[in-house]
Amino acid sequence: MPYVTPEEIDRAKQMDLLTYLHYYEPRELVRFSGNVYTTRTHDSLKISNGKWCWWSRNIGGRSALDYLIKVRGMSLPEAVLQIDGQAAITPPARPKAQEPSGPKRLLLPEKNENNDRTIAYLMVRGIHREIIDYCIQTKRLYESRDYHNAVFIGFDQYGVPKYATLRGTFGNRFMGEVNGSDKHFSFSIPARNECSKLHLFESAIDLLSYGTLEMLSGRDWRQGNYLSLAGIYMPKKIIEESTPPAALIQYLKDFPQIDSIDLHLDNDTPGLLAAKTIRTLLPSTYAVSDEPPKRGKDMNDCLKMVLAQRRGKER
Repeated sequence: MPYVTPEEIDRAKQMDLLTYLHYYEPRELVRFSGNVYTTRTHDSLKISNGKWCWWSRNIGGRSALDYLIKVRGMSLPEAVLQIDGQAAITPPARPKAQEPSGPKRLLLPEKNENNDRTIAYLMVRGIHREIIDYCIQTKRLYESRDYHNAVFIGFDQYGVPKYATLRGTFGNRFMGEVNGSDKHFSFSIPARNECSKLHLFESAIDLLSYGTLEMLSGRDWRQGNYLSLAGIYMPKKIIEESTPPAALIQYLKDFPQIDSIDLHLDNDTPGLLAAKTIRTLLPSTYAVSDEPPKRGKDMNDCLKMVLAQRRGKER
């Protein structure tokens, strides 16, 4: 086994995959669209924004070193020497300043022939079947062909898909975003009728859990607008220097009738800080109420506790 120094490893980590393929394996690099590339060998491997993801295998990374190890099967020393050796022969030139790229293209995974595993997964999480069916019928939810992930879609105000988040339906806790996702348009569900209230959640699962809790309480689960954020909102250390979540800003812009917002963020330190920051930053024209889950860490925890209590009473 060849020996490589820590300095050589650090140097190899600096090279991103697009640069490596562009200079040293140009025949392997294929433009997919805009600033998104794929490889001739693996067309489900996409490279964009300094990252790469091999969708058919659910693996990804940032550097060429990650690629050579995870995709090519090289050992760490072999991959380091491959990069270092190529760079020693032909050092990559400093890239030219890129022109502003066009709109992102959302690269949705292919659909499975049915949604059975996604439905089963969500029902195990306690989500009501009526809500699951609504999401599938309105094309907000489907099951991917590869790995049977649940795919939650976010639309712009014209009904065009702009965002998608993945959730593993097996034992592993897999979560991720689809390449090309725009965080301004996260997963949401509109009120049945025009409504000025917005309910805000951290995740799509929490959003669906709250809807189920509303149904269990005998209320119309679509009496308000629902919006989930694209992951955990992390404000800056100085709250006043932060900006509200992109998805929330966009939603309030697209739906100016909203004047009341209920925050149903996680009942932990990041969630409580996020709620405090949003309350601080939003204009006083909005009536903002902090409504964390009454039990457990998040809305899905709360739902499962309520369901467990009901089953206990039935017994």
